[in-house]
Amino acid sequence: MRVAQLSWSENVGWTAISGDRAKTDLVLKTDLVFFFGTRQALACGARYRELRAMFPAAHILGCSTDGQISNDDVSDDAIAAAAIGFEATKLRIASEPACSPESSRACGNTVGRALAAPDLVGIFVLSDGLNVNGSELVAGITGAVGRQVAVTGGLAGDGAEFRETLVGADCAPRKQMVAAVGFYGPAIRIGHGSAGGWDEFGPRRQITRSRGNVLFEFDGQPALDLYELYLGEDEARGLPGSGLLFPLRIFDPERPDHDIVRTILAVDHEARSMTFAGDVPEGWTAQLMRGNFDRLAAGAASAAR
Repeated sequence: MRVAQLSWSENVGWTAISGDRAKTDLVLKTDLVFFFGTRQALACGARYRELRAMFPAAHILGCSTDGQISNDDVSDDAIAAAAIGFEATKLRIASEPACSPESSRACGNTVGRALAAPDLVGIFVLSDGLNVNGSELVAGITGAVGRQVAVTGGLAGDGAEFRETLVGADCAPRKQMVAAVGFYGPAIRIGHGSAGGWDEFGPRRQITRSRGNVLFEFDGQPALDLYELYLGEDEARGLPGSGLLFPLRIFDPERPDHDIVRTILAVDHEARSMTFAGDVPEGWTAQLMRGNFDRLAAGAASAAR
């Protein structure tokens, strides 16, 4: 496998950060390009067209984000990309509109069925980040391909604005889309890891009322009340955008050593509820977290290792 990193900025344009082959060799033999950037930088489609011109034979998959990591830097305005070439691995792209959280499982199932095959080894999926329940999406994919297939990926972001997110698969990024690439054949092995730059604070509390990915109560009290209490007036006023710095860590009581981090997608001031990127089941325990930017890049490297 051959990999090269690229970066785009408004002042410089596209530049190569690193690579293990000459540029011409990389372009000729690139099979897959990943790209990640701000919604504002991707919305016009020009960056996708530039990548398509550079890598005419490759599949190109990417999305908008809440920030990019390139080497050991965290950036809010650049675009990070990786060009990958394989010796013997087949690829297939699938995409499907993501209309609402309630249709997430059906959307995932459609994507999974489009990629399913006896020699499917793994799937990398990128999803709209505001109209999808990530737990249901994954359930739909695994229901179609089986649990023996590794499924990794994530939800697109929109910085702190939460207006819309963009996903593209062999096309300019669009809103309300789910896209995935399947990896096939015996030549590839896929591993996955997760690590972050988060610090826990406050006591653990029980989730006493929720529905899917909507959280209503901690310990019998409105969930939004607790968040506003801990975040303070200024940060609370900025929700859900400020919530990017304050995700929720949840724990399954039947698997106390297994924890999941959930990101805030929306708040309902009237219902005093909060919507997260995946399910927050009743009976689980939860603890607030705060971002530690110095450790984000280190967490990404740890997960990759």
